[in-house]
Amino acid sequence: MTSRRGHSHLKSTDPSSGSVIAEYPLLEPQEVFLRLRKAAEAFEDWSNREIADRAKRFKRVAKLLGEREDRYASLVSQEMGKPISQSRAEIQKCAWGCEFFAEHAESFLKTESIETGASFSGVAYEPLGAVLAIMPWNFPFWQVFRFAAPALMAGNVGLLKHASDVPGCSLAIEELFFDAGFPDAVFQSLVVRNSVAKDLIKHPVVKAVSLTGSERAGRVVASEAGAAIKKCVLELGGSDPFIVLDDANLEKAIEGAVAGRMQNAGQSCIAAKRFFVTKKISKAFIEGFVKKVKAMKVGDPMDEQTEIGPIVREDLLEELEAMVRASVERGAELLCGGKRVDRDGYYYEPTVIVKSKPGMEIFDEETFGPIASVTVVKSVDEAVKLANQTRFGLGASIWTEDTDEALQIARKIEAGSVFINGIVKSDPRLPFGGIKASGYGRELSVAGIREFVNVKTLWVA
Repeated sequence: MTSRRGHSHLKSTDPSSGSVIAEYPLLEPQEVFLRLRKAAEAFEDWSNREIADRAKRFKRVAKLLGEREDRYASLVSQEMGKPISQSRAEIQKCAWGCEFFAEHAESFLKTESIETGASFSGVAYEPLGAVLAIMPWNFPFWQVFRFAAPALMAGNVGLLKHASDVPGCSLAIEELFFDAGFPDAVFQSLVVRNSVAKDLIKHPVVKAVSLTGSERAGRVVASEAGAAIKKCVLELGGSDPFIVLDDANLEKAIEGAVAGRMQNAGQSCIAAKRFFVTKKISKAFIEGFVKKVKAMKVGDPMDEQTEIGPIVREDLLEELEAMVRASVERGAELLCGGKRVDRDGYYYEPTVIVKSKPGMEIFDEETFGPIASVTVVKSVDEAVKLANQTRFGLGASIWTEDTDEALQIARKIEAGSVFINGIVKSDPRLPFGGIKASGYGRELSVAGIREFVNVKTLWVA
């Protein structure tokens, strides 16, 4: 990894230049164990507090996120290369998530009465304890708050093992919780190597695990959590289909295609990755799409005008190059892009490829970069068949003026979310997650806050 590691430090690297930003000391084993013990102690207090008390603190977090938006956005852009305007939007979304769960957690967790013939029967929702969050670098604030807001509002405490690429973001979030008045050890950032995660999962203080990451990481975490008989939620990779039908509003569909594929330089699990366009409108769609992609500004993520920033690490840039090269050798055709940008840092040109089909890497694998794969289809049935011809099942979008038909098509798509005439995105009000190799469990909404609780049946004769 180009977040290059010393023997006792993580080095945060600026992907726009390849230069080291800062070094962060790794926690020694005894310090890790001390923090786990503190988490257990903090849970005893935090879980017994009124939800209104927890909510007050999360509202304070939301306020501080607003006040520190520029600082945190700059940190995101420096550590992982996201264009600064998109980094600001990420911080704003974190504040929204905190406010949402502060306002709704009490109703989501209220004990429910269920008629059974007993004098009382129902369901209570009680926290589990310390939840370990293993989070990725691509949305280094939002992914954390997507976990932390519901989990902590439910009365759990959080242990964050963040991606090695963004240690500065990890520690900034820990500091934010402290500044917002959270009791000591309710939320802790553990700056440790990836290899330590297995030991954390096994530790008796850790009661459950939330992972957002790669399919490979998901298999490891699920195996370790399963061996320890601990609950885990997995939000893994995706190869989301973007289906454009004959009657789609082409202007809106093209705008959605660019935004859905190229945001964060394509480094998003829910980015549109495979585009299926009906033959009748394929020429107009492809021409318009390529024109807009070619016009995108690639540059310094700190520049307000930049639309495409760098890939986070050089090894991932090399993977993209190899993937495109192998697919072209198998018959795919480049319409634009397809190579590194000639400048410092880890930049890849925004790319559109046509004649993509199963068996090509750009079709079969998750493409984590600014690469759009377009396939022309003869019918809706063919689009659905190809859309489902993937081991992933995170999100999908359908573009058509006939929303009744789109809802019928949506039922046939194997995915956790299907958006019609809009790009796939997470929303605190709606469940988020996938099926198949995209993972299991849900984040956000009432479903998300109930993932890390004991659903306890109560019955009185």
